[in-house]
Amino acid sequence: MQSDATTFSQQIASASDRSLLAMLGLALRTAAAPVAAMLKGSVDKSGSMPKVGKQRGRVTLVGAGPGDPDLLTIKALRAIETADVILFDALVSDVILGLARRRAKLICVGKRGGRPSCRQDNINRLMVEYANAGMNIVRLKAGDPAIFGRTGEEMSYLEAEGLKAKIVPGITAASAMAAEFGISLTHRNHAKSVRFATGHSKNGGLPEDLNWQAIADPSATTVFYMGAPFAAEISKRLVALGMPKDTPVGVASSLSRSNQRIARSTLSELAGTVAAFDRTEPLIVGIGAVYADDSLSSSEQIHEPISHGDQP
Repeated sequence: MQSDATTFSQQIASASDRSLLAMLGLALRTAAAPVAAMLKGSVDKSGSMPKVGKQRGRVTLVGAGPGDPDLLTIKALRAIETADVILFDALVSDVILGLARRRAKLICVGKRGGRPSCRQDNINRLMVEYANAGMNIVRLKAGDPAIFGRTGEEMSYLEAEGLKAKIVPGITAASAMAAEFGISLTHRNHAKSVRFATGHSKNGGLPEDLNWQAIADPSATTVFYMGAPFAAEISKRLVALGMPKDTPVGVASSLSRSNQRIARSTLSELAGTVAAFDRTEPLIVGIGAVYADDSLSSSEQIHEPISHGDQP
């Protein structure tokens, strides 16, 4: 019986360029030969991707940070500049993709909530297929790959396929948001702990197994990733648990980019503040005393990012 990987290779070998991209749900962003042509030339008659020489390629999961290329680590920059293939998420900025070498193949495998996206199993298989072809692959993720980036799933798959991938950390959105607000997430006068929470479960709703009582702790800072669609429910649940309605909150989108937008508000006004943002851009929501600032009125907007390295 054929393995899933072998069947996948045979599908690639027989697919046209257009049908291949449709099958994977990918967008190829390169002036070089289409991915289908490259793969067809590498798949042998058995349907398996041969190795180049005796050595398989390597896979590196790289954090691209919030968007400004000045916020990339040196190690991340080196990985991007030397990659043969870059499988990138939708939130990776164009200016960072522009750092890749000219002949690198850039393939969008991004996932965006509520939109058509590439299946995770296809992303996993692509990494293995390219590695088997002896190529240097960078799996490029916005922010830090180890924070709500499906890195655990991808590392487990690669290990099962005999590939030892490496991780290059990046600046996560919560840290970039703190920098733009000019605050410390763990200010010792206001917060004894910090937690990152996802506002988006596998079924598309707000996770039911979150520790809401812990999030309502006034001595904690909580940052919600992907929670904007449920801002009203988040506020309602926390107020019901006794969190003060005037608890400071921060909301941000497109952090460190030229179209950045951030706002301060309160827990009771969270839903209205979120509604004023462009909902086509993912939002991040911070809750806790550290977001207070008496110099700004509720929901006052700040538009200037610290760095302007990312130009449209």
